[in-house]
Formats: sequence, structure tokens, C-alpha cells
Amino acid sequence: MMQAVYTLWVTAFRMPAPQTICNTRLTSMKMELDANENVAVVLLAGGSGKRMEASKPKQFLELHGKPVLAHSLELLLQVQQLSMLVLVLADEYRSLDFLAPFADNPRVTFAAPGSERQDSVFNGLEQVPVECTLVAVHDAARPLVSINAVHECLSDASQYGAAVLAVPMKATVKESEDGVFVMRTLERSRLWEIQTPQVIRPQLLRDGFRRVRDEGLEVTDDVSIVEQMGAPVKLTMGEYTNLKLTTPEDMVIAEQILADRDI
Repeated sequence: MMQAVYTLWVTAFRMPAPQTICNTRLTSMKMELDANENVAVVLLAGGSGKRMEASKPKQFLELHGKPVLAHSLELLLQVQQLSMLVLVLADEYRSLDFLAPFADNPRVTFAAPGSERQDSVFNGLEQVPVECTLVAVHDAARPLVSINAVHECLSDASQYGAAVLAVPMKATVKESEDGVFVMRTLERSRLWEIQTPQVIRPQLLRDGFRRVRDEGLEVTDDVSIVEQMGAPVKLTMGEYTNLKLTTPEDMVIAEQILADRDI
């Protein structure tokens, strides 16, 4: 069953063979970040994951021998020039056994989740030291991101002020006003599927949050805040394997991708 679901996913998205997927993560060229940059990561792990239909939040489900959250923590602590990782996580989960080694790391601190995603990001940003020059916001529900992709996004944000991992949209997307009838078909060549991390200059993000609050704006992700400021956001080419874990089927696919990377 697992292999069948994974095969259907690979076919649907016209992915390369599993060995190629594996090697992309492990052998990609290392990106060098400007030596003057000081990086902070805000790792969002406060969601409930209701669509996963599991007995506990999805960030604590086991994936390839360890909790989903552990995959992101291990990877992001390898980021070049990282000085702080802010884990946005409710108090009740911070004493879980698997988190003990991470909590003991002097570069790791905690922040409380908010009622909405932007509130959680704001709380995490509040813990970012003033000396940090780049902040990368990442969803714990994306445990398959590669370190190379993270570094490429950091490098782009260093140059442009803000960058986001993204992949070209492959599906045909139609717009509907009432959810019943098609209004129009969107031009696929102009559409990108946005991922995380999203990397922004901290002061730019703080200024954006101030504008969002003052004008009562609603934003769906972090770079949307930058867009409200009229500032450019660089699209950094991501990887289709950087999927977001939302449903039980996503867990099956992620398990197989990680198994392939062990080959």
C-alpha cells in the first residue's frame, strides 16, 4: 500500500526516480552565505493538524523512526551562521523526552504559539536577537526540506531582502467565485506553489507586522507581509519533495521518500 501511494504521487507530479530524489538532497552543491550574515530560525510547531486525523498533533507523529518535529530541528541546527532557533511550541509539549537534547542547546529557545499563524510568527520574531540579520520562518510540517534549499533561500534573501522557497505549479488551477461553477482558468506559467522556509530581514518583517496591525490586514504567509510593504520577494527554486504533511497519505509518501534517501 505504501509503495502504491508513493508511486501514484511520483507519477502525478512527474518526479525523478527515487534514487535521484535521494541524491538531490545529499549531493547538491553547498551554498555559501555572506560571512556578515547572522541567521535566526523561527520553527512553527504549534498547529493541531486536525486533517491528519491522528491522536496527537502531527509534529509528534513518528516519521522514519523519529518524531516529525525532530527532523526539522536536526536539519535547521546545521544552518550556516545560525545563532538562534526559536521553537514556537506550547508549554505542555516542551518537556517531551525527544526534545531534551534540543532544549539543552544554547542556540534553542521557545516562544508561545498564537491563535493564528501570523501571531505565532510574531511571537517567535520577538525572541530573535537584534543582532540577527536574517530570519527564516519554517513549518515543522515540512520535515523533508533539504539543507541546500535552505541555504539557497538564505542566500537569495541576503541579496534581495526577502526570499521564499517555491516550485512551479504543475496542476491546472481554476478560479471559482461561488465554489460551484468555474469562473476562469488561471495562467499556470505564472503560478508558483509556495513552501517554507521563508527568509526575511528581521526589521522588514517587524515593519510589516506593524503595518498589518495598524491597518487590520490579513495575511496568509510571511512574505505576504513583505508584499504589503511593496518590497520585492525573490522566488528561490525549491524541491517537490518538500511537501507539507497534512493528511495520512502525506505521511506514507514522506516515509517512502526518507526510505529512498537511505539507499
